[in-house]
Amino acid sequence: MARRPRWIGALLLALAIAGGFAALGQWQLGRAVATATVVTYPTETVTPLASLATPQSVVTDRVAGQMVSVTARRVPGDLYLVSNRVNYGKTGYWVVGHAVTGDGVSLAVAYGWAPTRAAATDAASALAGGAPSTLLIGRYMPTEPPDQADFEHGVRSVLSVAALVNEWRTVPTAVYGGYLVSKTPAPGLSAIYSPKPSNDVSLNWLNVFYSIEWVAFAGFAVYLWYRLVKDAWEREQDQLTEAAPVN
Repeated sequence: MARRPRWIGALLLALAIAGGFAALGQWQLGRAVATATVVTYPTETVTPLASLATPQSVVTDRVAGQMVSVTARRVPGDLYLVSNRVNYGKTGYWVVGHAVTGDGVSLAVAYGWAPTRAAATDAASALAGGAPSTLLIGRYMPTEPPDQADFEHGVRSVLSVAALVNEWRTVPTAVYGGYLVSKTPAPGLSAIYSPKPSNDVSLNWLNVFYSIEWVAFAGFAVYLWYRLVKDAWEREQDQLTEAAPVN
């Protein structure tokens, strides 16, 4: 049945239609890639933190990873160690403190990294007395989920602003939702590895979905030819069965 001239012609027509649909799908996919926008932000330009972030608010994608500056004083006593922090391939500890801006807004600050708990403890002891207002420059990062730390066994391995707020000796009136990774480490500590965030590529997903639809249409054109041929063959078989003499 499929080798008859009528259905060969129908197959050629179906393949032509399928080819057209496939070409349209390829064109749509090409448009999706061509119109993809690379989302870039001037993250390495030091910008005042107050001009980008709002206290009591989450860190947006625009602000996350931005190099910022803020003038703040270090609060005495509010120093903590965060374990399991990898720095240039080595696991160690962050020393995290509590700073307050001139406007009274609290900010968690990672002052540096140490390879051992003893070294981190010594550095934290040296910082525990607090410090007057000074200019801090570093990368502003979103808070980490508190449920990823093993607090039940006394392990603090994430920098959760929400968890720190409950432990700070000085109750804050307002808090920034993220934390600052200081560019300049405190005495006795190493600088924390804080690379520039990678750029995100935003695809035009509507064009991607359209390209998938065109491919489906191309497959349907060939399937429709197959169904028509099969139906014609079944009808012919029924006719032959009905015309056969009955013994």
